[in-house]
Amino acid sequence: MNQNRAIAVGVDLGTSGVRVAALGELGNIVGMALSSYGSAEERRKPEAWWRHVRQSLKQLATEVRLDGVRGIAVDGTSGSLLALDAAGKALGEASLYNDTCNDTAILAAIDAHAPPDSAARGHTSPLARAFSLQKLGGIAQVVHQADWIAAQIAGDGLVISDENNALKTGFDLNTRCWPDWMERIGFDRSLLPTVCPAGSPLRTVSPRARTVDFPKDAMLFAGTTDGCASFLATGAKHHGEAVTALGSTLVIKIASHRPINAPEYGIYSHRVRDMWLAGGASNTGGAVIRNFFADDRLRELSAGMSPDQPTGLDYYPLIEPGERFPVNDPVMAPRLTPRPNDDVKFFQAILEGIATVEKQGYDRLHELGGPAAISVRTVGGGAKNKAWTQIRHNKMDVPFVDSLSAEAAVGTARLVLMGLQTA
Repeated sequence: MNQNRAIAVGVDLGTSGVRVAALGELGNIVGMALSSYGSAEERRKPEAWWRHVRQSLKQLATEVRLDGVRGIAVDGTSGSLLALDAAGKALGEASLYNDTCNDTAILAAIDAHAPPDSAARGHTSPLARAFSLQKLGGIAQVVHQADWIAAQIAGDGLVISDENNALKTGFDLNTRCWPDWMERIGFDRSLLPTVCPAGSPLRTVSPRARTVDFPKDAMLFAGTTDGCASFLATGAKHHGEAVTALGSTLVIKIASHRPINAPEYGIYSHRVRDMWLAGGASNTGGAVIRNFFADDRLRELSAGMSPDQPTGLDYYPLIEPGERFPVNDPVMAPRLTPRPNDDVKFFQAILEGIATVEKQGYDRLHELGGPAAISVRTVGGGAKNKAWTQIRHNKMDVPFVDSLSAEAAVGTARLVLMGLQTA
């Protein structure tokens, strides 16, 4: 058994399972555990989430001492919701982050009454889906995924949300309340939980959680979304420090001294402690690469590239028409021609195009009042490609810094440490 004592524990409710991370007093990772879902259907089943949380915590307890844990918090996929009855039991399956609301009347009502910069707008709006859930018989509350798991850990039936998970459900970060306009669209605000700042202490954990050797005074802290947790995991924490996620899509965030909200560009801001995490997601990214090349060819193609010799091809890599950030053009056509006969050159040109979009994204945030990037950390599969990193560095001309971790559970545990330092 690892004899390093854990101080903070983060629980990440991911799309493929539950991962937990334990950090020591200096922020070092002392243990991690994963409990994977057995099927895609478990992603929608709250009881399955809780079962995998318990399994992952029990596994963690075999690897690291938990008798010194002072705090625990939970992150969940942003916008995943479930309805509860009066006893706190889930009414059916969850409405997930990427589900859509097809009720045009609900969407129209939100568009008519929500402020222009509200993150509650759009077809995947958690508020729109919460509106649909309130029609269920026997409903007493609508809560977020992380809220419900945190309540299970607390064991007292009290559901409290955090500002990050509540943002897209309509929570106003300036007034720090559920706004009046929600009632004007016909939504009952009393169904929504109390909201606290991310990383704030809430209450002690229950005896059920203490079965994995948490001490009696271990505190539950308000959690966050998986996206914010991933940002914190990298170690970025100062204004101007940025994080690029190179996954299927390109997602960027920067720590800002002020919020940047521009839904017309897909930009909104979360608040974590004394900083705002502002950013957006482009439709370009790794999915475009995989549309042309199988994974087993990427290493060979990367080895043949010449990052310091640009191809001169001006690509905007998209799979299908439409872009949301850093430009808003729902009919924007992919730009992937002319295609050279050399696959290495074509591959490099795609990476150059994605790097150009990344730079434009950070430039857009700066134009709208955010700080200029002083450093960039990278997470996601593309972070491992050294040639791509060099192309991006050539475009950005900003120091690239290694990420401390890419695991959201680590970021949530770091949030606990931040809360402990000010509690």
